[in-house]
Amino acid sequence: MINNKDLFKTGLKDGIAIALGYLSVSFTFGLMSVNNGLSIWQSLLISMCCLTSAGQFAGLDIIINSGGYIEMLLTQIIINIRYSLMSVSLSQKADESMTTPVRLAEGFGITDEIFAVSMSKQKEINKIYMAGLIILPYFGWATGTLLGAIIGSIVPEIITTSLGIAIYGMFLAIIIPPAREDKGVLTVVIIAVILSSIIYFTPVSRYISSGFRVIIVGIAAACAGAFIFPVKTNSE
Repeated sequence: MINNKDLFKTGLKDGIAIALGYLSVSFTFGLMSVNNGLSIWQSLLISMCCLTSAGQFAGLDIIINSGGYIEMLLTQIIINIRYSLMSVSLSQKADESMTTPVRLAEGFGITDEIFAVSMSKQKEINKIYMAGLIILPYFGWATGTLLGAIIGSIVPEIITTSLGIAIYGMFLAIIIPPAREDKGVLTVVIIAVILSSIIYFTPVSRYISSGFRVIIVGIAAACAGAFIFPVKTNSE
């Protein structure tokens, strides 16, 4: 039987690649935060309390545009609701060590990549392994944000603006592979792009805040995808 020390080491090892990837993406978040008026410590605090890339970037845009609390709340729910589904799925692999307090604590660290690595394991998931898996990506995300915020506060704006394009490359890297393999995903992406463009270029849309644009496009595209490509269930 594998002891707790070995389980923790295995988790750490599995989290190294995730942490390195988070370091570069959160670096961009730190740059964008200070460029838009947030302090270094405000940027770091957001990353340490949220741990959600798309949610943080959307939230930052709402902060910049002086959005309201309801707008922020709804935007984060729409963007991050997938984590609830991931946690429910992952709970089916949890062993008896995953008590309710432990699940609540480690649920904070569930991200797309951590979920994927955890689900790839053939055996049940232990709380010690999950702690090891989450810790490096968490501090990688926070460290990247801190470094990006520090660099963004001392280098010329033209450089930080150029580096900020990295986040768009990350989002393209996320959507292109599944879109090439699944026409349903491709269709939803195209619908989202079209709806976003329509809202952006429609004069009346200037009265719609950025957060509510995300909410409208996200729900509409998801509903269209569910209608066009419904998930077929096996009849008993």
